[in-house]
Amino acid sequence: MSDPHDPYVRVRGAREHNLKGVDVAVPRDMVTVFTGVSGSGKSSLAFGTIYAEAQRRYFESVAPYARRLIHQVGAPKVGDITGLPPAVSLEQRRSAPTSRSSVGTVTNLSNSLRMLFSRAGDHPPGAERLDSDAFSPNTAAGACPQCQGLGQVHRTTEELLVPDPSLSIREGAIAAWPGAWQGKNLRDILDALGYDVDRPWRELPAEQREWVLFTDEQPVVTVHPVRDADRIQRPYQGTYMSARRYVMKTFSDSRSPALRARAERFLTGAPCPACGGSRLRPEALAVTFGGRTIAELAAMPLSRLADALVATGETARFLTADLKARIAPVAELGLGYLSLDRATPTLSAGELQRLRLATQLRSGLFGVVYVLDEPSAGLHPADTEALLTVLGRLKSAGNSVFVVEHHLDVVRDADWIVDVGPLAGEHGGEVLYSGPVAGLAEVADSATARFLFDDSPAPVREVRTPRGWLQVGPVKRHNLHGVTAEFPLGVFTAVTGVSGSGKSTLIGEITREPSGVGRLVSVDQRPIGRTPRSNLATYTGLFDVVRKAFAATDAAREGGYGVGRFSFNVAGGRCETCQGEGFVSVELLFLPSTYTPCPDCGGARYNPETLQVTYRGLNIAQVLDLTVEAAAEFFADNPVVSRSLDTLLDVGLGYLRLGQPATELSGGEAQRIKLAGELQRGRRGHTLYLLDEPTTGLHPADVKVLLRQLHGLVDAGHTVVVVEHDMSVAAGADWVIDLGPGGGEAGGRVVAAGPPREVAGVHRSRTAPYLARALPSGQ
Repeated sequence: MSDPHDPYVRVRGAREHNLKGVDVAVPRDMVTVFTGVSGSGKSSLAFGTIYAEAQRRYFESVAPYARRLIHQVGAPKVGDITGLPPAVSLEQRRSAPTSRSSVGTVTNLSNSLRMLFSRAGDHPPGAERLDSDAFSPNTAAGACPQCQGLGQVHRTTEELLVPDPSLSIREGAIAAWPGAWQGKNLRDILDALGYDVDRPWRELPAEQREWVLFTDEQPVVTVHPVRDADRIQRPYQGTYMSARRYVMKTFSDSRSPALRARAERFLTGAPCPACGGSRLRPEALAVTFGGRTIAELAAMPLSRLADALVATGETARFLTADLKARIAPVAELGLGYLSLDRATPTLSAGELQRLRLATQLRSGLFGVVYVLDEPSAGLHPADTEALLTVLGRLKSAGNSVFVVEHHLDVVRDADWIVDVGPLAGEHGGEVLYSGPVAGLAEVADSATARFLFDDSPAPVREVRTPRGWLQVGPVKRHNLHGVTAEFPLGVFTAVTGVSGSGKSTLIGEITREPSGVGRLVSVDQRPIGRTPRSNLATYTGLFDVVRKAFAATDAAREGGYGVGRFSFNVAGGRCETCQGEGFVSVELLFLPSTYTPCPDCGGARYNPETLQVTYRGLNIAQVLDLTVEAAAEFFADNPVVSRSLDTLLDVGLGYLRLGQPATELSGGEAQRIKLAGELQRGRRGHTLYLLDEPTTGLHPADVKVLLRQLHGLVDAGHTVVVVEHDMSVAAGADWVIDLGPGGGEAGGRVVAAGPPREVAGVHRSRTAPYLARALPSGQ
């Protein structure tokens, strides 16, 4: 029986993922940081064990129905946990993006603003007072009827649909039409309708061009296909669909992201003519507060919105005071540049997590454990100080704060540290230290200690000389108003600045190879695949080589198994119960559907016959379960596989499993996998590499490994440009372009550009003082 007055959360025998029967005691009512190299097991301890068990207990206390759900999901692999309060998780995972989700909906600020307009807004004389629902573009009562509350209408033009009017219809003038049989079908129908499909498009009469592209008619005609000598083609009834109708239908109805993206190329988005992009009905836009409509206030940066809420009358004063109190923590976390109508899909994972954190500050909860996943990700050092204040406030309100973190300033500020390691994957999974931060200095095996207490100056590095310049701009997007920047070629450039200053927008303008550069490679943080069928092995091409190796074994030859037998995506070798997914979806009546390991293959994805084939003692499922590091040893004598695995090791991903689903990878991991894919290619000619925050989610030890690779690319004659908040990266660059001085409207300008030492001396730069601290004293 545990002591109810014990001030610790005590974990015994944690074996989740790579944890090796871990026992650890973590104090409540403190800020505790979980550290360790990437893949060491710190997230498995904080999220996979402590938070998962708190969640399981919560569901168990709710209802028998929820209890059944939890047994299907499975409890974490842990002997026992005592002293565990209810937990709130703030992970960096983004939910399915929707254009209707915004900063206002995530923070609930939109609800407060709608209430203000409903109760205290100036309604037109004689108009009925509107309910708060009438001010929401996401309800039938408030949405503009023409654009259904989306604020945009999509249109197309002849220039977009027919980019080359010198071609005939048969030659593919109508670029928006589908390829293969469906496109041929539409051309044959036009031919049957009497249109000249062999005449250049520009020579067709205007009324014919108009009808072919834009008609809403769908005539049905008998098509007599041209007979081929080798096959008989019978006449059929064909229905015509204009190019515009096809594009609009594909864009709105298709479930294929690739088809939707292709259709979008032929569309232009324009503000809805009825609501002017405000998304609301005229009745809602007729109501004002302080002379402004709700759409005008929602479009303001939050820092300005707080100043614009000047109240008269008791109701208005009460509601505006509540709104300002809710805006304050958002601005404090460095997000004052966001507006309420900013769509959620345009936010980074770090911005989303901080918005949720700001909302929790207002929730008034106490006695809970907040489990946070790298809240400093995507944060400028100036904003990290505000984050530390916020974490302290959550603690002062009577909560425990558990933070998985790599940022050394956050680690130093903690009350307690749990260091996991010593290395990644199977070489990690042990708690090296649990105690006050200063005590970690005594732990020789800790990679964190080496960086946390290292006072030795960074080595002085000679700044490389550019061998040319790339001018970008003038850029007029988002908050950049005619900004021009010069990027040096043949060197390492870091683009710095506070969150929202316009860094990603600026490098996003580099879209084609400039003169003197043979190839442009943009390595972003988008997922390498959207389903669990896409994984590390399939993305890198490793899986093809592995399957060939299995198909060449004696057992495979005896069974008549080809390469396809070892794919979990096609019938034959896969488990048919789960269709090679490894899990099955369990539909629940009132709760979201959940996933459980396949009852037949237990998550192995293959049928028993396929799993009997082994290569060097392992079956295909066991090979996919190897980490990159273990696989590098296993395939050491296979040069093709070794080259691929070595590049993954070079970018610090040795801890990932070959079959790790794309859906389980962080944005930083996805970016480094793409970088490894690029490093694997034979690099001919001068390549320009663009990376957006490549060190996100990396321990300082892993940052060092990654930087060695990036500087190696520059030494080999290439150009590397990174958007970065890590000052050690900026200090080691050859050139720094600093944007700001603030975020949003207060940013969007080049504050300083030059070698790091020069930028560190610019007084109006918010980056300068932090960069100066990171520079070696003799540089």
